[in-house]
Amino acid sequence: MITVNADGKIMVRRCLVTLRPFRIFVLGIGFFTLCFLMTSLGGQFSAKRLGDSPFTIRTEVMGALESRGVLRRMSDMLEMLMKRMDILARLENSSDFHKGDEARFPLDRFQPAAGLMERIQAIAQNVSDIAIKVDQILRNSLLNGKVVEGRRDQCEVPRDPKYPDCAGKVEWMRARWTSDPCYAFFGVDGTECSFLIYLSEVEWFCPPLPWRNQTAALPSPPPLPRVQAAFQSDLAHLLELIGTGKESLSFMKKRIRHLAQQWLRAARRLEQKLKGRQRDQKHILIHIGFLTEESGDVFSPRVLKGGPLGEMVQWADILAALFLLGHSLRVTVSLKELQSHLGVPPGRGNCPLTSPLPFDLIYTDYHGLQQMKQHMGLSFKKYRCRVRVIDTFGTEPAYNHEEYATLRGYRTNWGYWNLQPTQFMTMFPHTPDNSFMGFVSEELNKTERQFIKSNKVSSMAVVYGKEASIWKVGGKEKFLAILNKYMEIHGTVYYETQRPPEVPAFVKNHGLLPQHEFQQLLRKAKLFIGFGFPYEGPAPLEAIANGCVFLQARFSPPHSSLNHEFFRGKPTSREVSSQHPYAEDFIGKPHVWTVDYNNSEEFEAAIKTIMRTQVDPYLPYEYTCEGMLERIQAYIQHQDFCTTSSPPLPPKAKSPAMQSPPSPLALSPNATHLVWSPSASRDPRAWPPVDSLQVWVSETRHSCTETCRRRGLVCEPTFFRFLNKKEVFLQLSIACDSTEYEMNHLYPAVAENVHECYLQKEPLLFSCAGYNTKYRRLCPCRDYRKGQVALCRDCL
Repeated sequence: MITVNADGKIMVRRCLVTLRPFRIFVLGIGFFTLCFLMTSLGGQFSAKRLGDSPFTIRTEVMGALESRGVLRRMSDMLEMLMKRMDILARLENSSDFHKGDEARFPLDRFQPAAGLMERIQAIAQNVSDIAIKVDQILRNSLLNGKVVEGRRDQCEVPRDPKYPDCAGKVEWMRARWTSDPCYAFFGVDGTECSFLIYLSEVEWFCPPLPWRNQTAALPSPPPLPRVQAAFQSDLAHLLELIGTGKESLSFMKKRIRHLAQQWLRAARRLEQKLKGRQRDQKHILIHIGFLTEESGDVFSPRVLKGGPLGEMVQWADILAALFLLGHSLRVTVSLKELQSHLGVPPGRGNCPLTSPLPFDLIYTDYHGLQQMKQHMGLSFKKYRCRVRVIDTFGTEPAYNHEEYATLRGYRTNWGYWNLQPTQFMTMFPHTPDNSFMGFVSEELNKTERQFIKSNKVSSMAVVYGKEASIWKVGGKEKFLAILNKYMEIHGTVYYETQRPPEVPAFVKNHGLLPQHEFQQLLRKAKLFIGFGFPYEGPAPLEAIANGCVFLQARFSPPHSSLNHEFFRGKPTSREVSSQHPYAEDFIGKPHVWTVDYNNSEEFEAAIKTIMRTQVDPYLPYEYTCEGMLERIQAYIQHQDFCTTSSPPLPPKAKSPAMQSPPSPLALSPNATHLVWSPSASRDPRAWPPVDSLQVWVSETRHSCTETCRRRGLVCEPTFFRFLNKKEVFLQLSIACDSTEYEMNHLYPAVAENVHECYLQKEPLLFSCAGYNTKYRRLCPCRDYRKGQVALCRDCL
């Protein structure tokens, strides 16, 4: 066993109590001092780097001024500590020598203390030397920056008529610059100069300051050479881009896989059509806003419970079409990903993006549009021309124009965006003011068509609708009883095992079916019947494509935002005459029957006729994969809302000496309407081509949409600019005692009873929609390709 004498214990105890804590303290002080010096000096030298903002220089210089005083105080503390240690060592050395038994220990014990004091003295000297050097560096730095700092402290708000909002914006910044951390991110620190630098270099409300480095104001480098788009043939990469984690995304991926071969065949056919044409590859962001958690994402949980799938069908087809056309895609369904892709600075969304938008186009919906506006600051206004809004029911110009909508009572929760109306893209071509995006239905080959013909059950009907709520609305008993007399009725209503749906006992309910099983059911059935809701979904087209007859109710009066809760608040005044107006107007009999369900005789007669009628499967070309690819390709190639400028508005008054440019229009041979004059020049970049234009005058109760439709044409809002001239009234032999120009979505128009003519003041209000019994409107119509209403005959 090892023994330790009392002297050894005393020595160890004193070393632990006296030397080790002190050594640790001194070493800690030395290490801290070294780190502090490296940080301070590093900050000084980093402040000299090119490209750093003056806010960084100011912050680091002020920090170094404080660090100089700290260095001096540390030097003084170390010197004082060394003196006190010397005194303590002498006192303890003197007392220890009076202890005989401990006389052999003091020298050994204080040798380390003597070494530490030497080190402390050296550190103090070094700190003192460094403090002197830092002081010299700071003096030089302050002398060099004195002129700039003086300017920064003396900034005045410029009075430049080219920047009329500058003073007001500076005043706003003074009061609210701390309201969003993004201002500090861009260097705003509460000084007048920082406000002006931000407002001139990050935003554009103030002129650049003359003493500033104008590197940031130099033109952007030229864009990289465009890559030519090449048709894609492998959809696996698209499925990876879509991602996982939501039932809605799984549904879309299943749909893309299911239609993959049809998409690929259609892409090859279109590639042959476009062979030799140059197509720039676009960088496209697809942000599906209604699937984000911030918007509530009410769709994903309902995918497996019979919820509406129309929007997800359309988005899946848009993704497939854009990818196969060879464009570079990014897909987001979260706000965080959206912010990352856009380059949103940290904060609450009041500042512009940190860099130019890296996307040529952004496809989103109303939820995504709102999210971008909230987080892009002024950049939203700059880049909104690149946005395409997927909008099921359409947005009419009267609701889109913020000022007009507010003044005239058209303001809703979904409108007032001041976009070009054709930036909104609809599911069906019901609103010519918007672009028709559409979706696709499955096409049948010859074998499948023949199988359907030989296996149709003439007495089998399938009800349109997967939610039990459609059965709960009253008034169905009468016509269902008639239908049950002639046909076996099948349903596909979702239900849970413990809670069967409330459907009549004579209905054979299959529950919610997978898509391929639903298709098989449609291929057997003769009739697909709608109960009036949901409106304008994809299912009726799928049924017609599988050889069914679609029977729907006629609405009298038509449903609209004025008389029906479902449409209330939507940015459209469109009157819906049936459950599916596209099927009624563009397909019609024998595939589509629209009858009054309240008229039992008419309903029963329709059932009898449908059972006797042989109908082949039918799918409009615009709802095939090739039709959708063709349409989207044309939009991407020709729609440019960022460079297209509106024509000059008519002046308020003209002197007799002023001559208007000759009208490019001429009276048609039969003198009923105007056409493009053969002698007028043609802009080869104009799209649609002006040769397709026909100008007709509406009846007082007809919109331009209806006026053109009655003549086998479609209203084309981009042609309104050619009609918005007084000379056009004269060419149509319309007498105008006075001509005014105002903001009104019905203009250009004439009030014939008083011979007053009106021209449009605001180009964003050119609209095919709307009528008033007081006016006859001037309507720009055009032809269209058979089965492809979005494109004129020469639009490809």
